[in-house]
Amino acid sequence: MAVVVVSSAVFSCTTVPLTGRKQFNTVSDADVNRSAAQSYTQLLSDPKTVVIKGSPDARRVKEVGMRLSDAIEQYLRANAYGDQYNYHWEFNLIQSKEVNAWCMPGGKVAVYSGILPITVTDAGLATVLAHEIGHAIAHHSAERISQQMLAQGIGGLLGSASSSENSTVSVINQLYGVGGPLVLLSYSRNQESEADRLGLTFMAMAGYDPNEALAFWQRMASRSGAGATPEFLSDHPSDARRVQDIRNRLPEALRYYKR
Repeated sequence: MAVVVVSSAVFSCTTVPLTGRKQFNTVSDADVNRSAAQSYTQLLSDPKTVVIKGSPDARRVKEVGMRLSDAIEQYLRANAYGDQYNYHWEFNLIQSKEVNAWCMPGGKVAVYSGILPITVTDAGLATVLAHEIGHAIAHHSAERISQQMLAQGIGGLLGSASSSENSTVSVINQLYGVGGPLVLLSYSRNQESEADRLGLTFMAMAGYDPNEALAFWQRMASRSGAGATPEFLSDHPSDARRVQDIRNRLPEALRYYKR
């Protein structure tokens, strides 16, 4: 069955902004974004999900998020990537002890309140949001969804459109823990490093000092070093490697930073 799926699927080739990496996906961005929006709505409407509204922290999440998304969209348009992204951004703060945040395809972002004591500042929050947005801009979810769908024998072009879309929604729900226990989408280490690079530059574009990313990741390292590894760090590069890589990337990011 897997052989049939591979031979039947049409693979799309895209280029990741900034890094220039070529990637192949078996699912279309439009399908993934539409399915992600459905999953996001399902999560927010779940009675078990407590969305914090109107508080200073909730406003800060939205304000920092929109400042980032505005800067990113301006960059994408200026560099001929604008037609590849049709994002409808949403930023919500969710009440939870989980030290976590994520950005679904299409710009659907969730920040869990448990990470705020570690972000501390707007720049710290921007570090988290920019990193997660980096995953979305680099189409990492589509890559992971493609891998999982192929492993499960699900072809984006097989069967009816509705069954294909239902399959995509099902995979996104599973990857993001919608309708079940919180499960962070597991990215590869290369994808994590790419998101770090993109995030560092994105926060600089939005006017946040990328040097502040070092302080945030050092705080995260202190937490994981105390024996409580946050979900946010699952399957991520080692703390020391991440901090060193960020140091190495700072000159690139600082070229985009305007005080």
